[in-house]
Amino acid sequence: MIYLDHAATTPVFPGALESAWPWLTTEFGNPSSTHELGLRASAALQDARRTLATWLEVSAHEVVFTSGGTEGNNLCVVGLALAHPRGRHVVSARTEHEAALASIEFLVRVHGFDVTWLAVDESGRIDLADLDQALRADTTLVTLMHANNETGTIHPIAEIAHRAHAVGALMHTDAVQSAAWLDIRPSVLDVDALTVSGHKLGAPKGSGAVFVRRGLAIEPLLHGGGQEDNRRSGTENVAWAVALATAVSRAVPAGPERGAECARVAALRDALVRDVCAAVPEAHISGDPQAHLPSIAGFTFIGINGESILLELESHGVIVSSGAACAAGKDEPSHVLIACGFTPDVARTAVRVSLAHTTTNEDIAVATRTLIEAANRVRGLRA
Repeated sequence: MIYLDHAATTPVFPGALESAWPWLTTEFGNPSSTHELGLRASAALQDARRTLATWLEVSAHEVVFTSGGTEGNNLCVVGLALAHPRGRHVVSARTEHEAALASIEFLVRVHGFDVTWLAVDESGRIDLADLDQALRADTTLVTLMHANNETGTIHPIAEIAHRAHAVGALMHTDAVQSAAWLDIRPSVLDVDALTVSGHKLGAPKGSGAVFVRRGLAIEPLLHGGGQEDNRRSGTENVAWAVALATAVSRAVPAGPERGAECARVAALRDALVRDVCAAVPEAHISGDPQAHLPSIAGFTFIGINGESILLELESHGVIVSSGAACAAGKDEPSHVLIACGFTPDVARTAVRVSLAHTTTNEDIAVATRTLIEAANRVRGLRA
């Protein structure tokens, strides 16, 4: 099997699972307990927090462990907006992940917030002039993802944050998809809050963290024992925190290694895109060609059913997807592609190929050949 759906989830890095194992078995203490088992668990949790903080180059106090990207986006969007009611206005875009969209809609429905949705072009890019017009004296929060999980388009977050801060608004970015590939340090992006998800980085599903800038109040979603410095109550998942820390320190390239690895994977993706588009006239690539994750190739196959292509690929041992895994099984076309101006019929032809650091030349060679053959077979059946 050739697995090319890493934007949906990544295999667990073996070292991450090994590091978590003691905290699932013999070291089972509650980190809030004051006996020896609890103190060891607490120490492991704080070590994991410091590892995340080192990776992000922030203070350990600014790291909050969560259950993943959905909780992280909810906590940052809802928590920041409610804790900083300088106004009740939020700025975002319809291409955001459902976790951010639903959080904003909750603020509108339950708390009377106003939202300005920024338009995007066919590549998923916003116009910074539109952002300038959207920002107001009562804007509380701007939330825009660093890189889109379906198209791979990268937003200029640092520039967006600069403009948000100029009017006194806070800036949150969903870095779930970019964390494995781009420099997401808050000092570089100039953000007040940032979300990461463990299962996109080689850690188990159900692990994640957010960065919340020191001194910034945040309204918790979960109420109880006041863990995570009253920002996220509930007994901490020590094993998954340790696994996440191991994954980001050992499985995610950094520094010069990250640049070289991104170039290698981008070359593989570009070869796939070039060969498929040359062989299948109906194939088109989505996303911004100038600002794009190296790992994602989002295709549309005009007039060819995308789900049929997926089934053909899977029957030949190649695993890809039609878009966001959270939307799998729904009849509705991708909300991201619809926001980019695609018709529902075209959006339903989408096929997303997403690579990883483990993807090889041979993987791409086989996947390219199989994708071309699958598209041609489905086209032939249609004819």
